[in-house]
Amino acid sequence: MNTLASEPALTAAIVGCGVIADNHVRAFAARGDVEIVALVDPVTPAAERVASLVEEVGMPRPALFADLGEALAEHPVDIVVVLTPSGLHVRLAETALNAGSNVVIEKPLDVSVPRARRIRELADEAAERGLVATVISQHRFDPASVVVARAAHSGELGVLTSAVASVAWWRTQEYYDSGQWRGTWELDGGGAVMNQGVHTVDLLVWFMGRPVAVYAHTARLAHERIEVEDTAVATVRFENGAVAVLHATTAAYPGLTVRVQVHGSNGSAVIENDQLAYFASGGAADAAGNADPTRSTGENRAADLVDASELYGSPRGADAFVVGHRRQYDDIVDAIRTHRTPGVTVADALLSLAVVRAVYLSATLGREVLVDDVLDGVYDDQDVHTELANVEATA
Repeated sequence: MNTLASEPALTAAIVGCGVIADNHVRAFAARGDVEIVALVDPVTPAAERVASLVEEVGMPRPALFADLGEALAEHPVDIVVVLTPSGLHVRLAETALNAGSNVVIEKPLDVSVPRARRIRELADEAAERGLVATVISQHRFDPASVVVARAAHSGELGVLTSAVASVAWWRTQEYYDSGQWRGTWELDGGGAVMNQGVHTVDLLVWFMGRPVAVYAHTARLAHERIEVEDTAVATVRFENGAVAVLHATTAAYPGLTVRVQVHGSNGSAVIENDQLAYFASGGAADAAGNADPTRSTGENRAADLVDASELYGSPRGADAFVVGHRRQYDDIVDAIRTHRTPGVTVADALLSLAVVRAVYLSATLGREVLVDDVLDGVYDDQDVHTELANVEATA
């Protein structure tokens, strides 16, 4: 536990008691210095289930509410954790920040760029009052991701040239049928790219730099009764000249791995299922991208860079799906206590969301879409197809 004897425990309210709430509960329990005092969900059985888990991990039973405003009026808290369907994030974030709470939003930031821009405005205003607003991007805190990002940003990989990012997962029809909001443009915001692939998009942007343009194709091939895609492929151009291939699907039975490859003139790295599979470089490059000949090698040095448990193929513990959230909460809690900017900002999440939206716009328009045009609102009111128009009309 990371309980700090000199620091009082922070209090938290969780809004939305779906399955992902379990990760947040267990991450708080692992830290030991955040107490969940309120759960908010209009579906009482869902809230009761999470309340039982809170007790199971050793915290007092939290109070249950159907509305966040009511919860904060009775239980002011340090942190509001927003885990609702993505299309509801902005209203809840605004309620929390106006009440003086720090805010943590599960991915994605929202389903609409205009609403996401509103959250960024709220976050900027809140920062002036000493509040933290952040978005869960837990894979930025994986040791493998940290190694690759450091190498990409420092020049150790030389001139970044290309990347390949693939999310080859499987989701059953029952998964999509389990909630009326699943697979809808209004509340889910998209399919395989928005929901399963957004973390990988975020890593791609973090590793490679600012994205410039996207050209994409999407399809719904293996599922019924959903509005969104279950398969997508795209090319992404970056400001530094590098290009990348993005692939995301929930139609790859029985579900394979998530793989990110980053390539440069002086080295390459591969992350598979959040673990470091390959890393080779010729050492730190100079400004022109030239390798240090004393270290030139194609040998896989992954084992020298991360703990054995973080190497691809190493057994994952029972808390494999929780440890990423715990690592990010280490950063979030420290940012709250020290009044600093968190490691993942709302602006970071907005940029990743813009890439995802560019995928959908490009696939609909049949041409390349500039990411800055998405960020600047060029497409906000454009009726590109019924689903996208409905999403933007709610902004």
